[in-house]
Amino acid sequence: MNLLSSFCVQNLVAVLIVLMQGKTLPLITSSFLLTAASTITAPSSFGGNETDYEALLAFKAKIQDPHSNTLSSWNDSLDFCNWPGITCGRRHGRVRIINLVDQKLAGTLSPYVGNISFLREIRLANNTIHGEIPPEVGRLLRLRVLMLTNNSIEGKIPANLSGCSSLAELYIDRNKLGGEIPTELGFLSKLTILSFRQNNLLGKIPHSIGNLTSLESLSLKRNVLEGTIPDSLGRLKRLTSLLLGENKLSGFIPPSLYNLSLITTFYLGGNGFRGSLPSNLGLSFPHLQWLALWQNQFSGPIPGSLTNASELQIVSFTYNSLTGKIPDIFGKLHHLSGLHFGSNNLGTGGDDEMAFLASLTNCSMLKVVSINNNRLEGSLPITVGNLSTYMVYFGLSGNHIVGRIPSGIGNLVNLTFLYMDRNHFTGEIPTSFGNLRKLEQFSLFSNRLSGKIPSSLGNLSLLSVLYLDDNKLQDTIPASLGGCKNLVSLGLSRNNLNGSIPEQLFGTSSVLFSLNLSHNQFTGSLPSTIGSLKGLSELDVSWNMLSGEIPTSLGGCTSLEVLHMEDNFFQGSIPSSFSSLRGIQFLDLSCNNLSGQLPNFLVTIPFISLNLSYNNFEGEVPRKGVFTNKSAVSVVGNDKLCGGILEFHLSECPNKEPKKTKMSHLQYLLAITIPCALVGAITVSSFLFCWFKKKRKEHSSDTLLKESFPQISYERLFKATDGFSTTNLIGVGSFSSVYKGRIDEDGTLVAIKVLNLQRRGASKSFKDECEALRNIRHRNLVKIITSCSSIDFQGNNFKALVYEYMPKGSLEKWLHPTQETHDDQQINQVQRPNLLERINIAIDVAAALDYLHHHCHSPIIHCDVKPSNILLDKDMIGHLGDFGLARIFQEFSEPSLESSSAGIKGTTGYAAPGNNCSFPLPIPLNIANIS
Repeated sequence: MNLLSSFCVQNLVAVLIVLMQGKTLPLITSSFLLTAASTITAPSSFGGNETDYEALLAFKAKIQDPHSNTLSSWNDSLDFCNWPGITCGRRHGRVRIINLVDQKLAGTLSPYVGNISFLREIRLANNTIHGEIPPEVGRLLRLRVLMLTNNSIEGKIPANLSGCSSLAELYIDRNKLGGEIPTELGFLSKLTILSFRQNNLLGKIPHSIGNLTSLESLSLKRNVLEGTIPDSLGRLKRLTSLLLGENKLSGFIPPSLYNLSLITTFYLGGNGFRGSLPSNLGLSFPHLQWLALWQNQFSGPIPGSLTNASELQIVSFTYNSLTGKIPDIFGKLHHLSGLHFGSNNLGTGGDDEMAFLASLTNCSMLKVVSINNNRLEGSLPITVGNLSTYMVYFGLSGNHIVGRIPSGIGNLVNLTFLYMDRNHFTGEIPTSFGNLRKLEQFSLFSNRLSGKIPSSLGNLSLLSVLYLDDNKLQDTIPASLGGCKNLVSLGLSRNNLNGSIPEQLFGTSSVLFSLNLSHNQFTGSLPSTIGSLKGLSELDVSWNMLSGEIPTSLGGCTSLEVLHMEDNFFQGSIPSSFSSLRGIQFLDLSCNNLSGQLPNFLVTIPFISLNLSYNNFEGEVPRKGVFTNKSAVSVVGNDKLCGGILEFHLSECPNKEPKKTKMSHLQYLLAITIPCALVGAITVSSFLFCWFKKKRKEHSSDTLLKESFPQISYERLFKATDGFSTTNLIGVGSFSSVYKGRIDEDGTLVAIKVLNLQRRGASKSFKDECEALRNIRHRNLVKIITSCSSIDFQGNNFKALVYEYMPKGSLEKWLHPTQETHDDQQINQVQRPNLLERINIAIDVAAALDYLHHHCHSPIIHCDVKPSNILLDKDMIGHLGDFGLARIFQEFSEPSLESSSAGIKGTTGYAAPGNNCSFPLPIPLNIANIS
């Protein structure tokens, strides 16, 4: 009986009632009874349409179900309409819905699914199904929903999906689809939702999408689409959600899009759109809730009409070129939860530019305010403490904000991220910040704050990042900071802190990764409890007045990669426990009072840089391991060391059994007097050198450009360039990108050349350039300040060179301005160099080449002389740069067959004078090539 439809059952019951009453059956009922009886007696193992039954079994055969066992009950023990995930229609007993969402299924889709002709919904989201979409799906004329979201579907979108003429919802998000979007999808006239986000789709957005006039939601974000937005999308009058962000789209936003008055979500962030935002934006989209235009090239002011979009919740303009003031209109948007204006050019120099924050106190749902990296001036209003208590993110970094920090910020008790670094804040850190118990990241570095570090910060038990570097903070480190048990990175460098380093700082945090206490006035010994920091990777206690022996427990920090202890008063020998530091790459113990012999285990550690200079080490320098690389090791200022490779210029070590010879009284006298005098002179010189070096805490820009600039870390370069922001990108070459940055000692501008180590030959270019520049100095060469060979925050190798910044840019930009340099004010304000200026620049370059060819210790051939490698300082004096292809010759010789076989080196498609590196002979500079 269970094989009959409900309709059949009802009629059969009616027939039985008539028979029991002894009445004659109508003809139609008799006929039905015979049919019903034959149905009951006919054998059947699937109980419905055989095509659906076989198609489902074929579907099951392709699917793997190792976790949930959902498909294990798909067998003859149950009618297939009762199988898990299957829904049949009541009238015909045909399969209408396959719903297997979140079942951890794998395998591929069977083409036999196209035989289930009454199928209306396929829902297979959140599994791990792979393979392609079978073209046979296009035969499902009744299909209304196809949901394959969050699988591993690959291949192309079948063009014959257009055959699913009833399709209303199409979701294939978060898969691995490739190829172009088929234009045939424009025939799906009933489609209301089209979502292909987070795939690998290529090509342009088809104009035919504009034919989908029933469309309400279009999501193509996170693909590799390019080109412009089709103007035809303006015909989608029912569209409420448009998500085209995180592609490679460009051009201007078609004006027709602003006619879509029902839009609630307008997401175009992460593309290359340009132009200004229409002043009537808020009027065009009165129902707008989410406006995301981040990381594009929009310019001009923020439209004041946004106040008309009364339902607005999130506004994101981060990483654009917007200018002007931030209007104080946003206080009228009572649903506002996020305001993202970071990394623009906002600000006009007025004293009231922060007044808009006061209006935001009316936004009771506000959670995020980000205005980092702009040009905003003025002081924070006292009312900032009245912002929503839902606030979790408050970012003010990289502006010109002055005055004291309002203590009312301590009222924002749900703050998780607070960034106020790189401003001009003065006064003390409010003690009320100790109320921010949910704070995880707190940054105040590079301000002008004074006073003590509040002990109340020890209440922030969830704090993972605390940066107070580069201020004028005084007194001791409060022992209460030991209460911050989740600290991962702590920066207190470049302040006026003193006293001893509290043991509590190390005793409670087991996750501390980076600790920087350098450039302060700490005294006493380094606490032995530091050995408990097993995960510590970077430790910098340099430029203090620490004394005593280096604690042996430091060898327990087995994750250490960078250790700076220079310019202190440490004494004793290098602890033998340092042999456990197998991953250490940078070790600087210079300018201390360390003594004893160099431990043998140093030769087994693959240092990138080892600085032992200006100590009292004695004995023989090894000739193995890192000690065979002069550029990686410094042992100068240790007058009792001997041996080593010739480049160390140390004296030979005495024989263990010297011959006994008779000496005259004069020889005895000379043998004693001369060494003593030399030792005394060297000792006094070393003492004076370290004393003067320790006194030099503030570096002027002139000093920065000299050889004494200390080695620099990846973290400092990251901060100097605002995280290698594209706004600081000033050039891109074959192996590298060049960024403008401000080194945090005194804000001096530098040029930072970051090697692209993914390019073949980049590492060699870095090595060649270091080798070429390490011993050369000339007024017409770009001065190298320092280098960085480290690991970035993702654990990848990182190499960079830091140069003196050339404010006038390259000669190439002056001679041949391109579209990219069209907006450069320096180049627009001055005409192209006249003949006299060009001759002077040519003379500058010729002088540099003459120096390289004839006056270096070893002749150097540049190999890549061209206008883009000639940089100009503020006085338009030429400086030759980029020595990545340079070659060094031990001596000049006539060209031989061997030397001439190397061919031409230099930029592809360009052979400038002096670029034939096969011949180490000076070649005259041709002025015509830089005109």
